Amino acid sequence: MAFLNWHFRSEVLDFTCAVHVILPQENAANTSSRRAKKYPVLWLLHGMSDDHTTWMRRTSIERYATSAGIAVIMPSAGLSWYQDMAAGAKYGTFLREELPRVGQSIFPISSARKDNFIAGLSMGGYGAFLLALSQPERFAAAASLSGALNVAASVHGLDKQWQQIVKSAFGDPDKVSGSKSDLLYLAKNLVRSGKSTPKLYACCGSKDFLLRQNHVFVTHAEKIGLPLTYEEHSDKSHEWGYWDQQIQRVLEWLPIPSNKKP
Repeated sequence: MAFLNWHFRSEVLDFTCAVHVILPQENAANTSSRRAKKYPVLWLLHGMSDDHTTWMRRTSIERYATSAGIAVIMPSAGLSWYQDMAAGAKYGTFLREELPRVGQSIFPISSARKDNFIAGLSMGGYGAFLLALSQPERFAAAASLSGALNVAASVHGLDKQWQQIVKSAFGDPDKVSGSKSDLLYLAKNLVRSGKSTPKLYACCGSKDFLLRQNHVFVTHAEKIGLPLTYEEHSDKSHEWGYWDQQIQRVLEWLPIPSNKKP
């Protein structure tokens, strides 16, 4: 694998953004063949208080991606909650449009839906489902690890710092429920649309403070007929040991060629 710390000037964000990239490398002698190969790609999102470096620092994602034969792109999105902020940068547009366009023009990654996957933890788990449910034509699968899957229920937190984060990212907290920031709303609309839905996987620990949000989403998915694989793990909490374990599970679960049985 090759690891790159990629920086480029974003026209959408209007500043230089940082992205970590893991790319497969092959030892084939045919250079032209290597150049023509487009790899499947996992867009991997961080949680609150983290950035594009955290997956590389806190897990063995590079080693796991090597075994899977998949590229991994890890952008930094601040506290945007992976959307165009009410008072901040347009991270949603950046992630939906600019980053994949620029990334596919520079790196040997596939643009085909069947080869594009997205995953994240906590805030990033919300972001993974947000992007997959709003762009089902782009992603074949999405995974949430300890994700905030019912964020509309938590926007009215009493902590002043949390209130400021909510207002900066979402705007009026009273308008989150039933909006394009609400995963329950997006899921229901997607099922009603009749469009092909991405494969969805979610997991959470039994001692995680976001467990209730995961239960709400799972119940909602069952009610509306949204296919979802959900796993709950006893005595696991909101921590990196669990996520290092579960990202391996996600890579095994993804519908990539290396996972297909002969």
